[in-house]
Amino acid sequence: MDKSRCALVLAGHGSTLNPDSSGPTHLHAATIRARGIFAEVHVCFWKEEPSFRQIWRMVEADEVYVVPNFISEGYFTQTVLPRELGLNGPITERDGRVIKYCEPVGNHANMTGLLLQRAREVAPGVDLAAISLIIVGHGTGLNDNSARAIRDQVARIRALGQFGEVVDAFMEESPNVAEWDQLTTLKHVVVVPFFIADGLHSYEDIPVLLGMEAGATRQNPVPLRGRQLYYASAIGTSSLLADVILDQVAAFDEKHALAV
Repeated sequence: MDKSRCALVLAGHGSTLNPDSSGPTHLHAATIRARGIFAEVHVCFWKEEPSFRQIWRMVEADEVYVVPNFISEGYFTQTVLPRELGLNGPITERDGRVIKYCEPVGNHANMTGLLLQRAREVAPGVDLAAISLIIVGHGTGLNDNSARAIRDQVARIRALGQFGEVVDAFMEESPNVAEWDQLTTLKHVVVVPFFIADGLHSYEDIPVLLGMEAGATRQNPVPLRGRQLYYASAIGTSSLLADVILDQVAAFDEKHALAV
């Protein structure tokens, strides 16, 4: 991948309440920057600085790839980001610059490998066939796309036939993660948050819904409701996510090869 004349912009949500929220986006940007693939690598956020609208003052390259560091298509990737960045489609030509708007990182099929790795490492030594794997996301009744990326990943992992059970669960729609013991049947239950960062949702809200104490989430397994519960870090904290970001850039080039 030769992008030596291009810039890469990672666009994340960020948070005014939790400084750790933007940490993974900064980390993945630093990883990609160190590889020297792009002339420039920048980050921008909805809730932190630099903001989406500030980013164009920082970019010098005439060809720019924007990758949303979001889990799924939805309000932010389909409405907020295009509006704030001044985009009018997958390819925007403006002010002598070509801006290529990629799909959110969570949409890429290679996220499956990260989920499998995270699930295996959180319960070492446990036979995968004896594990109920729960991929948990936010979910919202306002946008069906919010849950689609998770359901797609669950279908892919289930089809591999490695884990005893694979189910989806959500914070704000059905099936609710608070009912995890009713959604699964096996003794060992691994829960992987399909979130970009270990923010308030994955570090406090979901553990409480599971019946654990907020923040006491890294001592696995936790005996709970007659099961052995294993709780992983958010999938977006995986160092391998930097590779999926680059995969999303390559996927854009392949999809729009005739249009460029």
